[in-house]
Amino acid sequence: MAEFSTNPATLGASRMDDGPRGPRPRRVLSSTNIMLYGTLIIVALYYLLPLYVMIVTSLKDMTEIRMGNVFSPPVEVTFQPWVKAWAEACTGVNCDGLSRGFWNSVRILIPSVLLSITIALISGYTLSKWKFKGSEIFFAILIVGAFIPYQVMLYPIVILLRDSGIGISNAINTVWLPVCETFGGECRRVRVQLFGSLSGLVIVHSIFGMPILTLLFRNYFASIPEELFKAARVDGAGFWGILFRIMLPMSLPILVVAIILQVTGIWNDFLFGVVYTRAEAYPMTVQLNNIVNSVQGIKEYNVNMAATLLTGLVPLTIYFVSGKLFVRGIAAGAVKG
Repeated sequence: MAEFSTNPATLGASRMDDGPRGPRPRRVLSSTNIMLYGTLIIVALYYLLPLYVMIVTSLKDMTEIRMGNVFSPPVEVTFQPWVKAWAEACTGVNCDGLSRGFWNSVRILIPSVLLSITIALISGYTLSKWKFKGSEIFFAILIVGAFIPYQVMLYPIVILLRDSGIGISNAINTVWLPVCETFGGECRRVRVQLFGSLSGLVIVHSIFGMPILTLLFRNYFASIPEELFKAARVDGAGFWGILFRIMLPMSLPILVVAIILQVTGIWNDFLFGVVYTRAEAYPMTVQLNNIVNSVQGIKEYNVNMAATLLTGLVPLTIYFVSGKLFVRGIAAGAVKG
């Protein structure tokens, strides 16, 4: 019988004689790494350089800007351009800066996001787990609607909002006026305006956000194991019970994806804001356009840069706060069928 050595020194020597084990260490400065990181650095600089110019310009006064060195940091930092962009710049007839447009955008954003995500979540859940006769046809029509250009729908929606407001007013007055006259009060006709109001713009954003959000939620819920859904059905859970107790707690990543998409799209929208609202209800982006493209007075580039940065702070902040969840939502089924 062969004898085996149990001496640790002998065992270590025999292993060293066999040569090193494991993968070969990779060189840090390999040609592949230099090409990869070099490309990433160039792309990052390409996107960050304009942002740097905007920030340093917004912190300079006009005397320093006229010297012409765009890339130099400010000699004396001033926040007066930011104050003027927020509260003093003229955006048409009014000279109250972007503050009024900011609160208009908030009043548009919050109900639009809540309404569109709620409807799309329920629709996507229904189309994935509670299929009915004709559900696939309905889903196909909904998806086709997502690819229709907005410009094609502008004028028909104007007519729809105008007539809907008139119809709602007539329906309310039919009930309200006889009751008011019966009790002898001072009766006035109720007038509901959807076109030109923030309520009409909320409806428009909710409608246009539903197709793509429904697609996201349907694909996400379809990726959840069917056995989990069937087990809940066996335990007696119904439509709403499964949604609130099982599906919704598992939907945080896709909810973050939907919120980021809607917040970015609605907050940055210019076309719908300028078409479907009046001057006093303009969102922040329309007022930014009025400041930047003003043809009266001196062109104040520092105020323009500050106004642009103020307008982009909200979606940028939301993305940085929830960026990791956004990536998780995409990877967890946001683009899967």
